[in-house]
Amino acid sequence: MQLLPVILSGGAGTRLWPLSREAYPKQFLPLAGDQSLLQTTVLRLEGLQADTPVELLAPQVVCNEAHRFLVAEQFRALDREPAAIVLEPAGRNTAPALTLAAMLALHEGADPLLIAMPADHLVRDEDAFRRMVAQGVELASQGKVVTFGIVPSGPETGYGYIRKGGLLEGSAAAQLDAFVEKPDRETAERYLASGDYLWNSGIFLLRASLWLELLGRFRGDIADACRTAFDQGSWDGDFFRTNAEAFRACPADSIDYAVMERISAAADDNGLAVVLPLDAGWSDVGAWSALWEVNERDANGNVVEGDVFTHEANDNLLLAGNRMLAAVGVDNLIVVETPDAVLVLDKSRAQDVKRVTEYLKSAGREEHMFHRRVHRPWGNYEPIDDGSRYQVKRLTVNPGASLSLQMHHHRAEHWIVVSGTARVTSGEETFLLGENQSTYIPLGTNHRLENPGRIPLEIIEVQSGSYLGEDDIVRFEDIYNRASDD
Repeated sequence: MQLLPVILSGGAGTRLWPLSREAYPKQFLPLAGDQSLLQTTVLRLEGLQADTPVELLAPQVVCNEAHRFLVAEQFRALDREPAAIVLEPAGRNTAPALTLAAMLALHEGADPLLIAMPADHLVRDEDAFRRMVAQGVELASQGKVVTFGIVPSGPETGYGYIRKGGLLEGSAAAQLDAFVEKPDRETAERYLASGDYLWNSGIFLLRASLWLELLGRFRGDIADACRTAFDQGSWDGDFFRTNAEAFRACPADSIDYAVMERISAAADDNGLAVVLPLDAGWSDVGAWSALWEVNERDANGNVVEGDVFTHEANDNLLLAGNRMLAAVGVDNLIVVETPDAVLVLDKSRAQDVKRVTEYLKSAGREEHMFHRRVHRPWGNYEPIDDGSRYQVKRLTVNPGASLSLQMHHHRAEHWIVVSGTARVTSGEETFLLGENQSTYIPLGTNHRLENPGRIPLEIIEVQSGSYLGEDDIVRFEDIYNRASDD
């Protein structure tokens, strides 16, 4: 019996702005430890074979096309290889994402059990998680559709709920009676008191062929659009690219709405859907208040990170990324400091961060999308200074990495090597630069920067010209197969 983890990594994590941004969302951040949420999700099922005779396959990841290199780099950092990284040219929610994964699994000649897991959740007790997954594997191998309901720790109004039906004989599972929308406070308290409700985790376990059968029955339009996008897709190294036009035509829907609610309510499917209670320190880390709850606190209830000083301050989340942060005589605050933005809000208003991102979008600002440090497949760059007709950046090029062979219409560039060794192509010349050496790239000249060494290459880039936007680039060759604006 094979189990294929399907990691759903399409979220933007905007409620954790300014730390999480659309170009580098929360699943790629180490929010509760040294590893990112994606990395902990990748590792979460390792060791499952000790609890069940299942063959655990390398995971598939379904992600936004713009995040493909972030996913690949985080796997490399773990010394792990994904079975595939499936690229979505546009977000269409979780039902199409799981459908692509199921089609790819069946295309390769197998029909494994799929466990769909969001990439941005936290599970503290991984042993308890694996034990419950082992029970789910047994049920799914019998033809069941399994979801995992979180044992509630309080009357939470920010989660959807699952109402349990009758218990299955000889199992911790119950019939899945119904999915319930996010309640108000009074209703949530009633749910908690009844003992009949669990939080909806968004984790599902079923056979690949069964998912496609059910989706075809209830949402044939999604199944057909995904089939076209998949059949017209192609491999690009480790990435599977769906057909962009076909996938953009696919309706958006969640696994819950597309299938799960329909089989829990359909009389002829009575008993098909079951729910297993999961009590494993789970959190979707969906807001700053949740991050305060899941992290270790000091004697005054503060969660602190970075250069932070507190005096008579209680129950705060204080994150200093670059500068000293001092909190005096304040309680129940969230303060998050980054190079280009500072967030201050009352902990009880954590859900209102969306007002900030809505403003940034409406104002045409980029702080909702990009961090000051911008990641690229070859490394990263960070602005240092800018003014009329000039811009200064610090570039870090990873060992063995290479920028594209490119040209600019409106700017020239000066490169100064701070550390490492640079291989430079400028026009017809190729040469090496060492520490404290520099070169000039005239406007309109074909050029490329490479790191042939074993340590990161750090350079200062001074751009000058009439237009300095990132879209002033024409690529001729690129080892990462990027488009000119990527």
